[in-house]
Amino acid sequence: MAEVEVAPTFGAELKDGFKPANAWVANGIAWLDDIQNFYRERSVIEKEHSARLNALAKKYFEKKTKKSASLSVGDTPAMTPGSLENASLTIWTTHLTTLESIADEHEKYANELVQKVADPMKTIAGKFEELRKRHVEYAAKLEAERDSSYADLRKTKTKYDAACQEVESKRKKTESSFDKAKAQSHYQQQLQDMNNVKNTYLIAINVTNKQKEKYYHEYVPEVLDSLQDLSEFRTMKLNTLWSTAASLETTMLQQSNSLVDHLAQEVTRNQPHLDSMMYIRHNMGSWQEPADKVFEPSPVWHDDDLMMTDEPAKVFLRNVLNKSKSQLGELRREVDKKKREIDGVKRIKQRIRDGTENKDEVVIVSQIFSMQEELHQVDRKRLTADVETSTITAAVGDVTLGAKNHNFKSQTFKIPTNCDLCGERIWGLSAKGFDCRDCGYTCHSKCEMKVPAECPGELSKDERKKYKAERQSAAGALLKPPSGPPDHVAELPTLSRSNTMNSLSSGYAASANRSISGSVASPRSPAEDAPPEPIGPRPTVKKSRLVAPPPTAYISELPGSSVSGSSAPPKAPERKGKMLYTFEANGGDEIPISEGRSVTILEPDDGSGWVKVRAGYKEGIVPASYLEVFPEPIVPQDTGSSLKSRPASTYSNSGSSVGTAGPTVKKRGPAVAPRRGAKKLKYVVALYDYTAQSDAEHSMSEGERFVLIKEDPGDGWAEVEKGGATKSVPASYVQLATG
Repeated sequence: MAEVEVAPTFGAELKDGFKPANAWVANGIAWLDDIQNFYRERSVIEKEHSARLNALAKKYFEKKTKKSASLSVGDTPAMTPGSLENASLTIWTTHLTTLESIADEHEKYANELVQKVADPMKTIAGKFEELRKRHVEYAAKLEAERDSSYADLRKTKTKYDAACQEVESKRKKTESSFDKAKAQSHYQQQLQDMNNVKNTYLIAINVTNKQKEKYYHEYVPEVLDSLQDLSEFRTMKLNTLWSTAASLETTMLQQSNSLVDHLAQEVTRNQPHLDSMMYIRHNMGSWQEPADKVFEPSPVWHDDDLMMTDEPAKVFLRNVLNKSKSQLGELRREVDKKKREIDGVKRIKQRIRDGTENKDEVVIVSQIFSMQEELHQVDRKRLTADVETSTITAAVGDVTLGAKNHNFKSQTFKIPTNCDLCGERIWGLSAKGFDCRDCGYTCHSKCEMKVPAECPGELSKDERKKYKAERQSAAGALLKPPSGPPDHVAELPTLSRSNTMNSLSSGYAASANRSISGSVASPRSPAEDAPPEPIGPRPTVKKSRLVAPPPTAYISELPGSSVSGSSAPPKAPERKGKMLYTFEANGGDEIPISEGRSVTILEPDDGSGWVKVRAGYKEGIVPASYLEVFPEPIVPQDTGSSLKSRPASTYSNSGSSVGTAGPTVKKRGPAVAPRRGAKKLKYVVALYDYTAQSDAEHSMSEGERFVLIKEDPGDGWAEVEKGGATKSVPASYVQLATG
């Protein structure tokens, strides 16, 4: 059934345009005053005969010219009408033209003109203006009611918050009140009051939302339609008065019957909606469809508008095409379904206008509008998928045929995971990416569309590990820098460190570099030594001189023999050590010792980071990281000779055999361990090998020990210390050491 054409209305076309429409209607009503003044002046001029009639017609032609635009299209039109005038102004022009041809008028016609045209026009103009002001007041009232409903909702919310606070207060009183039963009763009563306030708040929300919907979709459009009806009614009354004036002229001017008849015919052509249509047409604004977008090459990369079809591009296009094709069918069905639903509701709307069905047409139109919005969203998606499919197919064909697509699922990785495509870590607060539910392929969200469609299918756990290792190896090769220097850079000699060793907190580092023959180890690398380098000239490294053991250390007796004068078993030798740095005591049982001083180990480090030593006659504790502990000396066997046991071999710390190249600079020791007796250090052991991805991470080998600084706070990382450097490692890659 063809739709019946109806005249457009302000409420449907101009929506929330009350203020400009009101100004336009006010201009039309004010114009009535001009017309009735015209008739009054004409009645005077009629008495002065034709000379004054011609002058009056000229005067109002000029007035009409000045007000033509505002009366036709309003004060602020989207486009100017040019020489065009609305229907009422056209009739007015005919009226003035008719007046110019009238030269002879009578006194009777002048009196009747005032009584039957001018006075009624003034009366209806006043009534129309009063009605227009009532429209303005009603529109302001609607707006105030809308704002008031918002304010009432805010007040209701405040009451609800206060009731909740009062409930909490009553609840706390029940815990501390002496009269528990009474306090509990007050609490229950307040709880009921809070629930009532909550229900009131929820009802107020629904009421406010419904009033808002009514305001924008019913109340304001109704006021606009009523304003349009007032304007058109004014036009109808104006036409009636013009017809009356024309009739008076017909009876008075027999000679001008032809002109007056023509004026009356023109008046009947002035349909009430014609002025409104012209106002709408000139206030809709000019519009021209924008030109289609074209490819614009980059100013730094000159390229054409052809699709890239190399192998990496085909991988991307294949993934995009596969995704679009999978969505296209469902989107098409959804679009067709919604179109059928909209057509059904439109038929209901037509039956309502035909009078065959009794329903609220405003509700039906609102329903159609909502359904069209939903259709628009789905159709946009369908159009996008359709164009993507046709564009890619036209460029490279249907590349999805025979593709083995991965069964990707969005995933949040809680342990450090690398992308199998680019090899980089999947970073982020939530570490989101994709993994294939069949083969275990993992990738960034940004890399999903660049993954080749080469899924081997569902794999076992061992097969997944194998494929994972191969993919990571291939991805890692992409991250490695080129082996040789660039062509424009000269090759430099290789820099490396040799004969270096980390300083361990246990103190065995220095002694571990000495050989049995007595050779002195090379100086440690500054990067591996714990203390930082001081500012100033580097001090000369002191080399320990090896003193040969006494001859008795190399003499052995037969088993069972003993040394003369000694029947008791030999006493266990004391451990020796040397201070690597100067330590200043901070009180307690600590003792100050200068750098290079030899000490005797009384109690080794028990895990607290402190060692008890004796220096001369003083005993106390020093940090284990400040101390170099010598290896246990060789204990000579009891040969039973008469020679008394001689002391074991020692290392002389004398620097007499070693020259100094400059002044000695005091070195600063590493950070001091916690006080003796404090909580012992915790150690962790690496469960797997791990390669650091940045300078903020430690690399690990399976079984390697670290000092635990900070446990996993919940982000999957723990802080550990090794070699004086504190960095992060994956918490799932380490466990607490048991011993």
